[in-house]
Amino acid sequence: MFISEAYAQAAAPAPGATDMLTSFLPLVLIFVVFWFLMIRPQQKRMKEHRALVSAAKKGDKVVTNGGILGTITKAVDGENDVEVEIATGVKVRVLRSAIQDVLNRTMPAGKGGKAVEAKTVETKSEGANDA
Repeated sequence: MFISEAYAQAAAPAPGATDMLTSFLPLVLIFVVFWFLMIRPQQKRMKEHRALVSAAKKGDKVVTNGGILGTITKAVDGENDVEVEIATGVKVRVLRSAIQDVLNRTMPAGKGGKAVEAKTVETKSEGANDA
């Protein structure tokens, strides 16, 4: 009743395509940033881990997801599991997917026909916990 005619006749413009694009642009930019900072590096790490686990062979020292250290005594390509010796005479079968890391990888056979092991450096810290 007391509204002036100028306000009553001024209608809001209908949202156009440019308004829709500007409202979705920040979401698209956030997705692109997440892709390059989070998703892509994780996929790369998963691919490297899959290649590491599938290349594990007899003689490699491994760490399982449970933290068990052992040496692979039997590994057949194409099988899902490997046999790991965790102590002298104690062997367990472990799924390849449960291998977290390979500590020392055996290199391909050299000129002498023998596999060359990668050198690992072990350090001993002298501290109060040495018994």
